[in-house]
Amino acid sequence: MSQPHAYAIEVHGRSAGIVVAESRGFTFFASDWAFKDLDRRRFRHVGQAERAAELLLRARHAS
Repeated sequence: MSQPHAYAIEVHGRSAGIVVAESRGFTFFASDWAFKDLDRRRFRHVGQAERAAELLLRARHAS
């Protein structure tokens, strides 16, 4: 069975976007305007993208 090439990223029940596997990590594609700062940003692994999305949402709510 092959590995998935894309993963959905959700933060507190919100669909933040997807990350798509590439040769050197994962690229984030935002599906919610609140996560636009992460759009097309590259991450080494899926967990790193999830943490970035969570931190971004926390920072927006703290402001």
